[in-house]
Parts: sequence; structure tokens; C-alpha cells
Amino acid sequence: MNEHVQAATTGPLFNPLAPEFIRDPYPHYARLRATDPMHQTAFGSFVASRHAEVSLALRDKRFGKDFAERTIRRYGPKSLEEPVFRSMSHWMLQKDPPDHARLRGLVVKAFTARRVEDMRPRIQQVVDETLDRIIPQGRMDLIEDFAFRLPVTIICDMLGIPEEQRELFYTGSRDGGRLLDPVPLSPEEIAKGNAGNLMAAMYFQQLFDLRRKQPGDDLITQLVQAEEDGSKLSNEELTANIILLFGAGHETTVNLIGNGLLALHRNPDQLALLKANPGLITNAIEEFLRYDSSVQLTGRVALEDIEDLGGKRIPKGENVLCLLGSANHDPAVYPDRPGSLDITRPNVRPLSFGGGIHFCLGAQLARIEAEIAIASLLRRLPDLRLDDAENPQWRPTFVLRGLKELPASW
Repeated sequence: MNEHVQAATTGPLFNPLAPEFIRDPYPHYARLRATDPMHQTAFGSFVASRHAEVSLALRDKRFGKDFAERTIRRYGPKSLEEPVFRSMSHWMLQKDPPDHARLRGLVVKAFTARRVEDMRPRIQQVVDETLDRIIPQGRMDLIEDFAFRLPVTIICDMLGIPEEQRELFYTGSRDGGRLLDPVPLSPEEIAKGNAGNLMAAMYFQQLFDLRRKQPGDDLITQLVQAEEDGSKLSNEELTANIILLFGAGHETTVNLIGNGLLALHRNPDQLALLKANPGLITNAIEEFLRYDSSVQLTGRVALEDIEDLGGKRIPKGENVLCLLGSANHDPAVYPDRPGSLDITRPNVRPLSFGGGIHFCLGAQLARIEAEIAIASLLRRLPDLRLDDAENPQWRPTFVLRGLKELPASW
């Protein structure tokens, strides 16, 4: 028995920031599903690990977000005075109706199927320009040099961030993922989150002023006009949701591309199959999402007493942590080797983009970006090899699962 499987059978049932858990959470999930599928953690939350309970909690109106109350319970009555938590309390991702519908309604037009499909040529152009620049070098970090640059460029396009200001975003930190983890933040981590939030807010306030004077055909212009209307959006909501859109608009896609490329190179038969049959790329993206989701968990709060969820009573106000990565490996839904990568797997419907009213706005954009990025890379660099596929460096966060780096050469 190798060390990480052994750790999965002997350690705490749910310890998401443990190195062995971050390295490979799936044996731990299998243990949860088998022994305590609605597990109550040391920090109070219930953890749903089976597909049935996760899917129900995501969609059932008896569950919501209730971010402010949740934060106060965890960090104390003055916690919402912390800039980072105050900002997060305005995210549409953390809102319940009717505020959720009002905020989401202001941005949903930018993510319609038609508008996203129309972005294909621009996405292809960014991928080709990136590869043109990198291929002569003979090596790269697939995360920083390739996967990161594409979605950052596209979300900058959508938000209307001027070209001359984008280098700041290409070289920016990717430390924000810890804010979403279920394990409480330390005072030092909260201070770091506050500093990052204040810097982002200062930058975007300047950009809002620019777009008030020089409107463009972009999402920030659209939201600034909604803010000026007064009844639709406050300045705090505007700032918070632009920060959310920028983070959500690239972080998960970087991880989808990186995790997908790692999975392919760890499964040479699937890599060869995709190279031989490029038309499989659309189904392959769904399988990458299922096999090693770039978002492992999303939370809900019981808005009333729930008498039975997976055999447990969930009192009003209790958190339910929905393990998307575990649900995607549940043999009740994927009976044929759920722990294996199979890019021809039929009926793949991963929960990686969430569900219900909070289903990810950018799901289709992320799929198209990953599809074009991975297909172009395999076509243009057929002899690409990873320098160390067996011991990759994972980022020390749990909810957003992604690699620190993925060195490759050709």
C-alpha cells in the first residue's frame, strides 16, 4: 500500500489542507463516501461526499449562502469590518435571492451562449500568439507561460482593462484561493487578504473613473452605468463583483487546463487517443472536469431544519460543504472505473461548475478556452513532454485545486 492511500485509510476523515489530501484527495473521498457520507467536521460543518446529497444541496431552495451570518459565526461579530470579508459579502456568488438575481442579472448578458461562441477566434488568436512566442524556447512552465495567460487576457478583454495595464495582471499573485477554503483563516492570512483586496479595489476605482469618462463596449462600462442608475448597484457591490469576476474569470480555467494536461500525460493511452482523434476534445474537457475538478468544494447553509440529508439531521444555520470532486467520482453515477481517466466516457455531467441558481456564469467560456488551448498545444507540440509528471507541485489550497507549476520541454 503506497503512502497516500495508507494516509487516506488511517488519518482524519476530512483534513483538506493536509499535504497528502492536497496531493491526492480522491482516496480520502472514497473513504468518506464509504464510511460517513454526511460527515461532521471538527469545525462544525457537515461534509457531503456522495453525488445524491451534493446535487440536492446545490439545487434545493431550503439551502442558501447566508455569507454574513456564516462569517460572524466563524470569526466573531466584528469580522465583517475586515475589508476582504466585507467585499466577499457583496459577491453575487455569496448572495441569496433577491440580491443574487439582481446582481447576476446585470452581468449575465456578457456570458450568453452566442457572445461566448463569438469569442472563439479571439481565444484561438491568443493561444497561437502565446505558442508562437514560446515554441522557439524549447521549454516552458505550462501553468505560468501558457495556461495562465489565456484566461487572464480574455477576462481583461471582457472587463475592458487597457492593454498597457495588463502586465500587472499577468504577473499578479495567485494566492486568493485560500479565502475559499473551509478551514478558518489565520489572522496573518486575513491581513494578507485585506491587503490584496484593497490594492484591487484601488485599481478598479481608477478604471471605473476612466470608463465613466470614456465608455467602451465592455462589462465594466455596463456595470458603471448600472451603478450610476443607483437602484441597481452600489459602488461597493460594483467593486466587489468586478474583483470576483476577475478572479473567477481566470483562476478556475488555469486549473482546468493544467489539471487536464497533467491527467493526459499521466495516462499516455488517453493522450495518444486524443492526438489520433482530435474530435474527442469536447468530451475530453468534460472528463477532465469530472476526473480532477479545478473546483473541489462549494458551500451551502441550511435555511431551515433539514430532517434527513444522507441520514443526518441538518439544523437551520449549519453549513453543508458539497464535495464536488467526490461527487464526480461517485460509483453510483459513474460505475465504470470512476477513478480512471476515459476521454470517451459517455454521459459525463460533472458537478464542477456547481448547480442551481449559483451555476457558474462562465462555464461555457471556460470549456471553450480549455478546448482551444489543449487542442492547439497537442497539434503544435506533438512531442511535448512533462519534466516530472509523477511529482507535480500542487498549490496549498483545497477548494481551488491547481498546480504551482508544470515544467515541460519538446
